[in-house]
Amino acid sequence: MAEEDEGRQQPEEAGSHEPVADSTADRGAEKPVVPAPPPKKPASGAKPRGPQKEPWTDPLIEALEKTLPDQRVDSYTFLGLRHLVVRRERVTEVLRFLRSNPVEAFDFLSDETATHWPDDEEFEIVYVLFSFQTHNRVIVKTRVKEWESLDSATSVWPGADWLEREIYDMFGIRFEGHPNLKRILLPEDWVGFPLRKDYDIRLQDVEWVRKHLGIESGQKFYVGKAKHEDD
Repeated sequence: MAEEDEGRQQPEEAGSHEPVADSTADRGAEKPVVPAPPPKKPASGAKPRGPQKEPWTDPLIEALEKTLPDQRVDSYTFLGLRHLVVRRERVTEVLRFLRSNPVEAFDFLSDETATHWPDDEEFEIVYVLFSFQTHNRVIVKTRVKEWESLDSATSVWPGADWLEREIYDMFGIRFEGHPNLKRILLPEDWVGFPLRKDYDIRLQDVEWVRKHLGIESGQKFYVGKAKHEDD
């Protein structure tokens, strides 16, 4: 009986022929790659320092101190260019020393200009000197109050003539001993000095245009009293 039972086939369970999902297919499917979040930016620190002044001292400065003591206010280099700040009272003596000293002679005045500092009521005069021997430059600076005058550099470099006339024309700085100090760019009857920072650029030609051209300047409609004078 036992053998007959073993030979009989057992009834199949319902649903036993349903397909079985292939797990290998799931394993073979690639999952979408999620990009990693960008790295956090480092905390911003102090801004990098720009170019800085560096102290300047060498045999030329030592010779200047020995020849004209107490005239140097400051000496430094900036971006490799040498600067010398001196007192205004003897500026021409400093310039003459720099032109003909035995250490390094700066025998050419390549430029002379100015800057206005209205908050300090001062002008800064800037001399740019060049040495034909060494091909070096030095910038000499001095300051004057708006109501003060300054010795002319024409006694050292005659070529300072037109440069100082332009400074006078644009800033109103007076140079003592200048041979012909008068305007060089603007007419003699021009009112004011256009490169002063407290100069109203819109005022510059209202009266002059009316006087010399016999017409009304277009600036009059943008300038203080002028725009109301016909009311």
